[in-house]
Amino acid sequence: MLKPIAKENWNFTTAAHLLNRAGFGGTPAEIEHSVRLGPERAVSQLVDYEKIPDHDSNPKWAKPDPTRADRYMEARKADPETRRKLQQEEQRKQRQRAVELKFWWLERMAKGPRPLQEKMTLFWHGHFATSTEKVKDAYLMWLQNDLFRRQATGNWLKLLIAVAKDPAMLVWLDQAQSRKEHPNENFAREVMELFTLGEGRYTEKDVSEAARALTGWNYDRLNQEFAHRPRLHDAGEKTFLGRTGNLSGEDVLAQIVAQPQAARFITAKLWNFFAGEEPSDALVTALADVFRRSDNNFKPLLTTMFLSQEFYVSSVIRNQVKSPVQWLVGSVRVLERELPPPIVCFGLTRNLGQDLFAPPNVKGWDGGMTWITTNNLLARYNEAALLVQGDTSMMKGASFGPKAKANMQLQNRLQNLKLKPVALTKILTEEERKDKVKLVSALEKRLLQAKLTEKQEKALHAYLDGQSSLDDITILNAIRLMMSTPEYQLT
Repeated sequence: MLKPIAKENWNFTTAAHLLNRAGFGGTPAEIEHSVRLGPERAVSQLVDYEKIPDHDSNPKWAKPDPTRADRYMEARKADPETRRKLQQEEQRKQRQRAVELKFWWLERMAKGPRPLQEKMTLFWHGHFATSTEKVKDAYLMWLQNDLFRRQATGNWLKLLIAVAKDPAMLVWLDQAQSRKEHPNENFAREVMELFTLGEGRYTEKDVSEAARALTGWNYDRLNQEFAHRPRLHDAGEKTFLGRTGNLSGEDVLAQIVAQPQAARFITAKLWNFFAGEEPSDALVTALADVFRRSDNNFKPLLTTMFLSQEFYVSSVIRNQVKSPVQWLVGSVRVLERELPPPIVCFGLTRNLGQDLFAPPNVKGWDGGMTWITTNNLLARYNEAALLVQGDTSMMKGASFGPKAKANMQLQNRLQNLKLKPVALTKILTEEERKDKVKLVSALEKRLLQAKLTEKQEKALHAYLDGQSSLDDITILNAIRLMMSTPEYQLT
C-alpha cells in the first residue's frame, strides 16, 4: 500500500485534487503549473513550505499586554459601577479583536504562500477545538493559532506537550483550576478520548491518574502565559497506561504517544480530513507504520499520503463536502477576487455553520454531510451571488451572534456595503467571453475541474441562449449558477 502515483497518471485532475485537499484550491494556471512540476515536486512545494518566505504580519495586538496588570488592579479597586463599565469596555474590545482575528486568518488562507501550513492549522483547530466563547481573550486564541501554525507538521509529542501548556487550552478544559487536593479531570480525559486514543482505549483509573500527574500545570492570568507551580503538583506514585512512578505531565503524554493506538488514531483522522473518507484497517496500519518509522513526525506522513495511489482513486476525488471555510476561501481563490470585508466574512462563515475560533463543542465540527442542510445549502447559493455579483442583499437574515440588537446593527451596516463583482477580464479571455461554448468550458475548468452533468450543461446553455447578449451581467449570472450546483459544493 501507499505506492507513489505513477507519473502517467499525473494530470490536470490529479493536480487539482492535490491543491484542493492539501490547500484551498487553485486557478487553472496554478493547476497547470503543478502538472508540469510532476507529483514529487508538486507535493514537495506544498509540504516543504518552510523554504517559502512568509512575510505576513500578525495583528497589532497579538503580543503580551504590559498594561494588563495595572488595568486589572484598577478594576479591583473601582466602585461597582466603574468596574462594570471597565468590564463592558474590555468585552467590546475582545469582540472586535475576535472579528479581526478571524479575518486575519482567512486572509492568510486566501492569499498566503503556504496553503498546506494553513490547512494543517485549520485541522489542528478542529482537532484541539477551543472556543473564544469561554476563553474570552483574542490574544490567547491567536497564541494557540500561532502554535498550531508553527508546529503544524512537526512532532506529535512536542505538539501535545505544547498544546497541554497552551494558555487557551488551560482555560478551555479547566486545567488552570487543577491542584493536588482537587485534580481536574477534563483535560486528562479529553487528551485521550478526543485527541490521541479514542473511546474505550483507557480506563477511568487512567483518567484520574493522568489528572494527578498534570497538577501543577497552571496559567498566569496577569502575564497570559503557562506557569509551572510545583506546590500544586501531586508528587505521589501513579500508575498510568501500565507505567508506574512519580509521573509528570510530560510522562503522561509520552506514555500516550508510546501506545500503538495513538499513531493509528491520528493518522486515520488526518486521512479522513484530507481524503474525505474513513480509511480501511489495512490503510490505517500502513499509515501508522510510516508515522512510527518517522519518529511520529507529520511531514513524512503527509508526503507519503499526498504521493500515494490511494489518495487519487476515483472514489476520493471530488467526494468531500467543502467546509464553509473551504467554500469561502476556495471561491475567493478561483474567482481571483478579494475577500469581502471582515463583517461579511464573519456573517458568511457563521451562516454556513463554521464560526472560526468558536467550534460548537470540544469535539469540533463533525464535517462531511453535516455541512449540508436545506437552510445552509440555500445560503451557499445566495452567498455565491455575493461573491460573484457583489450582492449584499443576499446576506439578509444571516446570523452574527446570539444578541438581537447586535444582529440588527450589523444587518444595517451590510445594507450600506457596496462590493465589487468578479473582474471577468481577469479570469476569462476575450474569446471565452464572446463564445458560449468556450465560456462554459472555461468555467467548468476553473470552478469544477470537471464537466457538468449533461442535464446541467444543457440547462446552462439554455439560459445563455435565452439572453439577448453575452454581456457581463449574463456571464456573472452563469458563474453564480455553476456555483449553485451540487458539484460545486464538493472538492
